[in-house]
Amino acid sequence: MSEPVLWRTQSGHAGKVSGAPLSFRRSPLVKALSCCALLSALSLVSTVQAADSKPATSTYSIESPKAAQGLLLDITHAGKRLVAVGDRGHILYSDDDGTTWSQAKVPTTQLLTAVFFVDDKKGWAVGHDAQILASEDGGATWTQQFSDLEREEGAPFLDVWFKDASNGFVVGAYGGLFTTTDGGKTWDDASDRLDNEDGYHINAIGAVKDAGLFAVGEMGSMFRSADWGQTWETLKGPYQGSLFGVLGTAEAKTLVVYGLRGNLFRSEDFGQSWKAIALKTTSGALEFGLANGTLLGDGSLVVVGHGGSVLKSSDNGRSFSVLNRPDRLSLAGVSSDSKGNLILVGQGGVHAAAPTGAKLGEQ
Repeated sequence: MSEPVLWRTQSGHAGKVSGAPLSFRRSPLVKALSCCALLSALSLVSTVQAADSKPATSTYSIESPKAAQGLLLDITHAGKRLVAVGDRGHILYSDDDGTTWSQAKVPTTQLLTAVFFVDDKKGWAVGHDAQILASEDGGATWTQQFSDLEREEGAPFLDVWFKDASNGFVVGAYGGLFTTTDGGKTWDDASDRLDNEDGYHINAIGAVKDAGLFAVGEMGSMFRSADWGQTWETLKGPYQGSLFGVLGTAEAKTLVVYGLRGNLFRSEDFGQSWKAIALKTTSGALEFGLANGTLLGDGSLVVVGHGGSVLKSSDNGRSFSVLNRPDRLSLAGVSSDSKGNLILVGQGGVHAAAPTGAKLGEQ
């Protein structure tokens, strides 16, 4: 029997469907927790002015004292500040290394899947209803730059990356690739830059040192751009299952990609060739899906995923230690505090952890 696929309906209720004989079997991933929304065909216009895109709703995310314990899907730094995004349009920020969290003013109640800051002020978040939000004050307040409800059932954006305050990219369901050269005042549909006739979902995009941009997605799809997004080359990857993340290392042209069933691969030549990295726990090979990762300031890599999995590498991805946290809560994002401890997000919200991923005090 094939593995059940978890999904989340537009109303937010969880469900599951077994097998893959459905026409919707390629459901867009709700960033890294293998939650999905069942969507149909994608219809996009070639160029969209952000000013012409009407907000899906004027409703703001509801303030909740328990927001830091809710589902969160990504976390990053805005300077020294930590910023996390997740369910119900919640965006949280912390100025004390994650000890306390404040809730931002956010003009949506939809699930947010990814967040990226270029400095301590300017940042972007993306999510369902094909939404792009922007902040000019380090994540305390947000405005909606773009929303395209013409995308069937609001097909979600799944990742965002900016080269600087002007030039950025957003990727998402059904091969979505949008780009801006003016900080998000206008967004262009650049999906046709990818050779992706089947419309595989693009789950992640990231930079590779001294090489360019790399994107991964459904069915092991891989795309690379040596000119930072102007043109893209399709690569034949080492794995035919979904890849959820891409992470550049401190070494030139070197990256790791990761996805379903603990599959993680490393390349030293910008994706031309790959080596599978064996991930083993005390009970055998790691089979949990891997969701998200980060390159820490000390050059180490951290990747997190299902079952409380925390993987860490101090040799630019050649090998990883593996820890499964006892609570087994699925993790969807990771960052660090000023002391080198990890700040994890996912099910149950924010979790402070030791540098190994273990609960603080239990290293």
